[in-house]
Amino acid sequence: MNLHALRLFHVIATTGSVTRAAELLNISQPAITAQIKKFEKELSLTLFKPQGRGIGLTAAGAELVPLAKRLFSVEQQIEQFCLDYRSGSRGQIRMAATYLPSHFLLPAWLAKYKQRYEEVEMSITTTNSSDALKQLLHMNVDLAIYGGLPEESPNTIQIEELFRDELWFVVSPDHRYANQRISLEEMMREPFVMREEGSSTRERLFALCRTHSAPSPRITLQFNGLHEAIMAVIAGYGANFVSSLVVREYVERGELSRVFVDGIELQNIIAVCTRKHETLSAAAMNFVDMIRDQS
Repeated sequence: MNLHALRLFHVIATTGSVTRAAELLNISQPAITAQIKKFEKELSLTLFKPQGRGIGLTAAGAELVPLAKRLFSVEQQIEQFCLDYRSGSRGQIRMAATYLPSHFLLPAWLAKYKQRYEEVEMSITTTNSSDALKQLLHMNVDLAIYGGLPEESPNTIQIEELFRDELWFVVSPDHRYANQRISLEEMMREPFVMREEGSSTRERLFALCRTHSAPSPRITLQFNGLHEAIMAVIAGYGANFVSSLVVREYVERGELSRVFVDGIELQNIIAVCTRKHETLSAAAMNFVDMIRDQS
């Protein structure tokens, strides 16, 4: 079916005038008349009939009008749908996030984003740093929000730093090293409560010991969750090496205390990771732009 001719038919039918249709569509009247005759021949139906000085609809033409109206209404919906996707007000974002940004940064970011882009569907997987990059590499997610960059990252991954925070050694306030300054070797004699293997902060701690030729930390209690590890230290067991974003409030309330290790001042990088040479969707790009501004 010739949809252009159907559109001409619909405009003539709704305006009731070939002359008016020609003005609206900027097409000559003879051209419109010729195309309508050709369209009627294609359909093997007569759509218009003489009526006074003008034209009217045949029974078939009258029944075709609401069908054409429905079709062009759907066309407008499709055009709006495409416009929304191009602008990023509709779409889907699949995201992996490590525990730090997932628990302490993403809730506020997502709330602000969804207030503006309510129609965008979002799925967030909280995981450790190793798995977050794997999901990005395997195209299971569109981007990863990463807390604590790995020592090495694949050259196919684009890493954009958002901001930095400090990494702290913390113990309970009753610990003998609370608020004390000690050596790294002394710190490594303490039992550590840490997250599972694959955690970037855990890997940073081991890398720190290798760099300074210090004994490796003794991980005597391990949790898959960050909160559980912190609660164990607050309860009085062991030490933790953790982002200041996580424990700053506990320290300020006196529930945890810092241990100051000579010569150690490390920072943690919060970054957004994407695949190189791959354009993000408009919805995902809007999200990245927003968290850049927030950071």
